[in-house]
Amino acid sequence: MGESVVASMLAGQVIGAGDGAFVIAEWRDPGAPADGVNVSPRLIAPLHLHRSDDEAWYVLEGTLVVQVGDQEVEARAGAAVFVPRGTPHTYWNPNPEPARYLLVMTQRIYRMIQELHTIKERTPEVVRGLFEKYDSVLL
Repeated sequence: MGESVVASMLAGQVIGAGDGAFVIAEWRDPGAPADGVNVSPRLIAPLHLHRSDDEAWYVLEGTLVVQVGDQEVEARAGAAVFVPRGTPHTYWNPNPEPARYLLVMTQRIYRMIQELHTIKERTPEVVRGLFEKYDSVLL
């Protein structure tokens, strides 16, 4: 049995990154540029799906829009969004104000994100291969 961990302030930290079933990470997004020119969303993650893993968001401050399949779900502070495995999804902050949120994910998704942030060559082929390595599909 693993050792329990209590984090008094999760701010910018991760809990559950050992060998447990899930990871909770607190992340921030600075907000969309307020220039009035950008009309398409600035995606935090590209459109993708996880074949074997569920994922969820809980918004602490600000707003996120999560595309779940063909549906766009606006989640304001206090709201949560769950994306079941096999469902295409992406998300973004639609506002110029920052958003702060918890991302609840499996160990596999967490490892994929960590590796994604370390690759130097971000070509579509390399990123697509990385998603495949973690039983996910870049769409």
